Amino acid sequence: MKNLIWLLKWVLRAAIFFTLFAFALNNQQDAAVHFFFGTQWRAPMVLLILSAFAAGLAVGVLGMVPRWWKHRVAARKAQPLVAAPAPAAPKEAPTYTNTASEPLSEPPHGI
Repeated sequence: MKNLIWLLKWVLRAAIFFTLFAFALNNQQDAAVHFFFGTQWRAPMVLLILSAFAAGLAVGVLGMVPRWWKHRVAARKAQPLVAAPAPAAPKEAPTYTNTASEPLSEPPHGI
């Protein structure tokens, strides 16, 4: 089962790679991006599209940084400062007795 999941992941990665590769091969013609004051940038269309995608990804990640930072600080404050060692377990487990007339309100811990 683990090998099947590993194989499916690699097949999906290969499909994504070949799709992007075919996209790049089909969009090699030059395109121009016109900026202010008559300046322009001429580059292959695939480069323009992928750079716009990368810029959008960067803006999205930078927009999430303050929230990630806030959650990281909150998680750090929630952790105890010094972890105390766990107490030693008793050698013999205590025995619980139950009478038929009085049921236990909770089962004994560990059962």
